[in-house]
Formats: sequence, structure tokens, C-alpha cells
Amino acid sequence: MRRIGLVVVLAVSLTLDPLVSEAQQAGKVWRIGYLVLSPLAEPPSAERAAFVNGLRDLGYEVGQNMIIEYRSAAWSRELLPDLAAELVQRKVEVIVAVPGAVEAARDATKTIPIVVPAIDAAVETGLAASLAHPGGNITGPERAMSELSGKRLELLKEAIPKLARVSVLWNPTNEGAPRQWKETQSSARLLGVTLQSHEVKDPNDVPTALSAMARKRPDALLTFVSPLTTAYRPIIIEFTTKQRLPTMFEVRADVEGGGLFSYSPNLPDIFRRAARYVDKILKGAKPGDLPIEQPTKFELVINLKTAKTIGLTIPQSLLLRADQVIE
Repeated sequence: MRRIGLVVVLAVSLTLDPLVSEAQQAGKVWRIGYLVLSPLAEPPSAERAAFVNGLRDLGYEVGQNMIIEYRSAAWSRELLPDLAAELVQRKVEVIVAVPGAVEAARDATKTIPIVVPAIDAAVETGLAASLAHPGGNITGPERAMSELSGKRLELLKEAIPKLARVSVLWNPTNEGAPRQWKETQSSARLLGVTLQSHEVKDPNDVPTALSAMARKRPDALLTFVSPLTTAYRPIIIEFTTKQRLPTMFEVRADVEGGGLFSYSPNLPDIFRRAARYVDKILKGAKPGDLPIEQPTKFELVINLKTAKTIGLTIPQSLLLRADQVIE
């Protein structure tokens, strides 16, 4: 493994030797790799907890018949290839590659199955031959974020009829993000909205992007979900609240944390569905034969408390269509 300098890599194996010994006597102990770009928080994120709980519902218990080998790059993207190689060397049965770490997992192995929770633009990015028959060793439930980008901008325009300038906070290196940006541009042209692009590829880019936003004074902020924007959610929300800037996020947790709107599938539910993919693979299914499932339900969440704080009146038409209104 290359020298990693002062970066601390979190490599956690959730197991206790006595429990593993007992489980091995009782039967097979499955070893699952979990590769992620962002730091691993404790308590775990809602998504990671949903994945582990999904496995538990299917009969897998950490320390009994399952070991999860966690590898986190702690934002140091250059470490991901080595971390993925470690998981291959550990002979894991499946690698769960969270968006942001998919390319490293794909490059590390062509034989070990890879499950991507919340996969996006799998065919366009070359991760799968088709949604129905992915082929290769990569599959997982789709989050369909690219297709929803235009809808999010439409919802912002409905909430703010005079909407003219929208800042977009996004990471172009994130899987599916370039396609998402193109979809947003197409929608903006139809709606007569000008986009201000703010790219954030590492933590140092976040304060720079927010400072630029403060100078350019957009009418609203649209954020593409990524490990980085999720980690910096509190800072982004604190900034936009002080600036009285309406926000459209992608996931419910962002609005529960103080954002204004979100419109997306339920992300923890998608991670729970990823557990079913792992289960099927451990039982003998080939990843290339497991269709990439598209979400069927989308949630509009509105934080009315935030709307009042920034002085925005939400149209009744939007409130009536919301799946959840936070007051």
C-alpha cells in the first residue's frame, strides 16, 4: 500500500473473535466489504444503519454469521484504490461501494460482486450494459437522481415564481453528476433560469463556493447529493439560512436538518434494498443477472419552519402535494 502520510484511514472490522469462532462452528461466516469516500460517523448515518438493518432482517448478524470490513478514505480520494485492493486481498464475498467509491471498486476487481446502493446513470457511465441485464460484476438499486433534476428546478420555480438565478452546488467527480448537470441545464433553459455552477471536489472547495454565492446573490440554491455535500450539510444550511436563501436538496435528511425542500426517493430505503442484493448474491445469484431496480415512489418534503425563518411563503398547491411538512 502506498504511503498515506498523515491521513488516518478508518478500517474497521465489526467482529469479536469469540463470536466469530462460535459462528464458524455453527456455519458460514460471510465477509462483506464496505467502501466509502467519506469518514464513517458514529452513530452510523441513516443510510448505513438501514443497510445493516436490512441484512439483519434477512438473517445476517454482525459477529455471528457476518463480518463487515469497513474501509473509509476520509475524503482522501487518492486512497480509494488501495482500500479497494485491501478488500480484494481480504477475499470478501461482496463489496458494497457507496457512490463516490464505485470507480475504485470497479478497477480493483472484475470477479468479486459489487453492489452499489443508490447507483445513478449506470448505463451512461459504463457500469452496466443495461438496467435489465447489467452484465459484469456490478449491480444495485438505482436512485434516479439525474432524471429528477429538472423536476426539482420546476418545484423551485413554482415556489418562487420570480426565480431567475439559481446556484448549483455539486461535485462533478461523483457518479452520475455530469448527466445530472446536463439535465438541470436543459430544464433551466425551458424555465428561463440562469444557473451559477459551484463545483466542490474536496472539503476546501466548500467555503470558497459559499463565499462566491454570497457575492453573486442567487435567488435559490440547488444541491446535488454527494458524500461531500452530505457531510457539510450543517455548514451549508447555516449559510443559506443566514443569507435567507431558499434551498432545494435531494434527500429528506437535508430538510430535516434545516433545508427548505427535497424531492427524491427515500435514500435509507434504497440502502435497505441494497441489502437484498447482497443476500441474493451470497445465495448464489450473479450480479450481472440482477436487474438494477428503479425507484417507484418519490417524496416531496417541505420545512415550513425554515420557510418562515427566511421569509418565504410556500404556495398552498405545493403544501398539498407534500409527503411531509416539517413545522
